[in-house]
Amino acid sequence: MSNPNFEQLTAAQKANAEVMMTLLRTAFDGVERLTALNMAASREFFNNTVANAQQLLSAKDAAAVAKLNSELAQPNVDKLVGYSRSVYDLVTEMQKEITSVMEAQYSSFTKNAASAVEKAKASAPVGGDVFAATMQSMLGASTKAFDQMTSMAKQLSDIAEANVEAAAKTTKAAAPAKSATAAAAKKAATK
Repeated sequence: MSNPNFEQLTAAQKANAEVMMTLLRTAFDGVERLTALNMAASREFFNNTVANAQQLLSAKDAAAVAKLNSELAQPNVDKLVGYSRSVYDLVTEMQKEITSVMEAQYSSFTKNAASAVEKAKASAPVGGDVFAATMQSMLGASTKAFDQMTSMAKQLSDIAEANVEAAAKTTKAAAPAKSATAAAAKKAATK
């Protein structure tokens, strides 16, 4: 003899365990990729610092140091912007993966809940319609709230994307100004 409630409970527990494993796998993959990105950036920063220090130490006068400083600054700023962009892309990708899993889980939950409400409505005694209508209203409200939350998360992601792009454009626009400043400093140093 089988108990349908026990089978439903077992199936729900199994589905929840699979969702948790998917979320944990996504988190571990993200941490692994972020660690690899940080290690590569740290290695590149160290190598650039050593190379830049050697170039600065080989400068013969203050004008050469000023010129080297301005020449070495822009690639480092570009690398920092590139690193920031990579971190942002990684976090955005993880957020999309987690949101996808959560949306699928929520969709499954609402389908199961709606099905349970319909079954309860069909077998309910007189007055059970009120309970079913209340449950359907609650499901509708929670679906609307979830959709609004998802929309808000997308809007925040779009704003962050626009900010990263604006920062990259500002950095690139500042490069010619730094070059002009360095040229003026060099000209003043030679006088």
